[in-house]
Amino acid sequence: MKLQQLLSYTRKAVDDYQMIQEEDHIAIGISGGKDSLALLYALHGLQRFYPRRFTFEAITVDLGHKNFRTERIRELCGQLGVSYTVVPTNIAQIIFEERAESNPCSLCAKMRKGALNETAKQHGCNKIAYAHHKDDLVETLLMSLFFEGRLHTFSPVTYLDRMDLTVIRPLMYVPEKDVIGFQRAQNLPVEKSLCAVDGHTKREEIKVLLRQLNQDYPGIRERIFTAIRNGDLHGWPPLR
Repeated sequence: MKLQQLLSYTRKAVDDYQMIQEEDHIAIGISGGKDSLALLYALHGLQRFYPRRFTFEAITVDLGHKNFRTERIRELCGQLGVSYTVVPTNIAQIIFEERAESNPCSLCAKMRKGALNETAKQHGCNKIAYAHHKDDLVETLLMSLFFEGRLHTFSPVTYLDRMDLTVIRPLMYVPEKDVIGFQRAQNLPVEKSLCAVDGHTKREEIKVLLRQLNQDYPGIRERIFTAIRNGDLHGWPPLR
């Protein structure tokens, strides 16, 4: 996928759900994975021509894994002229050593988001951009259905009243395969996940299942996404 196509997807999502307002200051959570780095490029490109003026900066929450490196991410942010902050934490130690969590993902996500939110507020941000793409939304719906017995997935825009922050998801129209294509085309400086359970989670199981379903019933992933947009789910505003 070329940058122009990424910007087209991003512009449509931002316009459809009014994600960006005049003078917003947005924090991008950068994990070092392909999705968050693609989002960095997307907002950097959008900023140049979007009619509403906004600023943004990049923040990485360092979970404390040994050998996690941010030098290449910092170099990319420097090339793009984007302010970059690394927040050191001991989240990995708490989860895997002190608590020895058997199902660590939920607590890790909660602690990671908490650190990101606090830093965003300290830096004067009013919004946080997450890099959830189209496949993430579909997988989350299936996880909610299978494991919680409800129909729920990430919403395009979510207001966090306790923090007075708004979460936006500008990549929600981008298929994961296109993110992978963009990663290869741009040679993004992706940092491999150092999490001990990476690739062995419930989300990974759902990802494999969805891949098989889409082979057996071509187009089912897209139809599920259409159902999400048209399903009047909680937190999903009607399209303007």
